[in-house]
Amino acid sequence: MYEKVSNSKKWILEIISISKSDAGGLKEVIASVKGRNIYSSLKYESGVHRVQRVPDTETQGRVHTSAATVAVLPEAEEVDVKIEDKDLRIDVFRSSGPGGQSVNTTDSAVRITHIPTGIVVSQQDEKSQIRNKEKGLKILRSRIYELERKKIDQARSKDRKSKIGTGDRSERIRTYNWPQNRITDHRINLTINKLAEFMEGEIFDEMIENLSLQAQEEKLKNLN
Repeated sequence: MYEKVSNSKKWILEIISISKSDAGGLKEVIASVKGRNIYSSLKYESGVHRVQRVPDTETQGRVHTSAATVAVLPEAEEVDVKIEDKDLRIDVFRSSGPGGQSVNTTDSAVRITHIPTGIVVSQQDEKSQIRNKEKGLKILRSRIYELERKKIDQARSKDRKSKIGTGDRSERIRTYNWPQNRITDHRINLTINKLAEFMEGEIFDEMIENLSLQAQEEKLKNLN
């Protein structure tokens, strides 16, 4: 869905890394999106997305529920987050594929630990250690920026936390019900019976517009 939205808006979507689970699915995907007005739209996607569907292997027609956690972080520039070399521990190792087997003969994979925050980033998609370090530092910088942003937001919202746009990764924000062709955003109690169209990116803007309006109303309430 995000790929189709990116294409329609002429955003550039780049996959930075993909990690597969032992069961053959996806464990983690990290991507970069470049273009205009990106964060203002995608920031509402942070949270838990619940999927209800009938798998092809299900013989009794029972609906199975699964979930994916999405985190949308603004890409921090060096002027936003200053990382000191003394605060980093960088380990290099050989890239590994499924089953743990080595996929190259050089120590090109990089693990970067930011000692003050304990944030750890591993990057092994590139064959070059330099490229893996560059990508790892980019991810690390964004995660540190997000950590600091959350601290500021929490300090400003002591009495009441807005339901919209908080970026809370533990919050169930949306349910995709395939058998009923229905998508529900739980933050604004909006249900649209056009799931197939939504996954094609056709009514994504309608959802974001409703979320944005509700977010503005929440902010006005917090000022009172």
